[in-house]
This record gives sequence, C-alpha cells and structure tokens, in this order.
Amino acid sequence: MSTLGKVGLFIGGALFGSAGVKILSSKDAKNVYVHCTAAGLRAKDCVLDTATMVQENCSDIYAQAQEINAEREREEAEKVVEDIAEGAEA
Repeated sequence: MSTLGKVGLFIGGALFGSAGVKILSSKDAKNVYVHCTAAGLRAKDCVLDTATMVQENCSDIYAQAQEINAEREREEAEKVVEDIAEGAEA
C-alpha cells in the first residue's frame, strides 16, 4: 500500500471517528442509553427479588432439615432407653 493510501485511510478513519463521536453524543443516542440503563435497572431488581426468594427458601429448607435431625435424635434416644429398659427386665 502506498503512502498516499495510508494517509487516505488515516484521514478517513479520523473523519469516521469524529462522525462517530457526534453520533454517539447525539440526543437520540442519549435516549437509547437512558432506555438501556432503565432496562438494566429493572433486570437488577428482578435478580435481587429472585435472590431474596432463593435465600428465604434456603432458610426454610435448613430449618426443616434441623427439625428432621432433631426428631431422629429423639427417636434414637427413645430406642436406647427402651433397649436399656428391656435389658433391665430380663
């Protein structure tokens, strides 16, 4: 590629970049940015709501698991007491 071609590409890139900056800073572009940001905030709220629901469900699951284990321990303790009582009777 010749030097003239390289200079032409540089000038074209600079013009395209300048036009791009103008387009990106236009009122319409700003409106698009605002709508995209609003959508992002709505998505964030949805994710936070879902995370809260998952945390609540996990707390419920944990509490129920503790109840199950406590019940099993009581049943085992009762079984030991019954076995001791049966051994004493024999």
